[in-house]
Amino acid sequence: MLTRGDWDVTHPAPPVAVPDVVLHAAAWTDVDGAEDDPQGAAAVNVGGTAHVAALGAPLVYYSTDYVFDGRKREPYVESDSPNPQSAYARSKLHGEAAAGERAWIVRSSGLFAPWGTNFVRTMLRLGAERDEVAVVADQRTAPTYVSHLARATRELLDLPFGVYHLAADGDCTWAEFAEAIFEEAGIECRVRRITTEELGRPAPRPAYAVLRSEKDAPRLPHWREGLRACLDRLR
Repeated sequence: MLTRGDWDVTHPAPPVAVPDVVLHAAAWTDVDGAEDDPQGAAAVNVGGTAHVAALGAPLVYYSTDYVFDGRKREPYVESDSPNPQSAYARSKLHGEAAAGERAWIVRSSGLFAPWGTNFVRTMLRLGAERDEVAVVADQRTAPTYVSHLARATRELLDLPFGVYHLAADGDCTWAEFAEAIFEEAGIECRVRRITTEELGRPAPRPAYAVLRSEKDAPRLPHWREGLRACLDRLR
């Protein structure tokens, strides 16, 4: 595995042997920051992906539900036309193209894990510090546990190249997800439901971004199962 210290993907690859397959997880993920620096986001998500594809190995490129505009009110499938609304989302969609023809494009949503910066860890920290947190209740998604996504990725390698939607079963708003986190973790913290407009973030988010597959893609467990597994790891 190459870390950012080994290879900044905004530059061509260092001398390495061509691998059997590449799991391309390097990405600019600061959604709001991309609005201020769209070129920086594109350098990582588009240029970086092109540099990884230049290795000549089959490639798994992790994309996002944000490539859709969120105006649909039923799950997005692979044949739906993307319509990204933010600089981040546009960079991820262009990155899908940069991955080339020998690639599995994996669109997922609301990724969380026992490590790093993500919604679950943020809510656990805020819930321990406060009696109430404000969370948007008008954005619906399918929060996905990265360990479940990793297992599904392994299964995906047996399928043809192409675009696949791999996200947790079930769906919820971010406010509902926060309530479930506190419930499962036994934290006494209220969730005050607010609108996206009240939150006032620079980058637009899709109001509805639930992903489902119309292909023979691996199916992931329910997001509640992922949440419980994540909390078990954190304990």
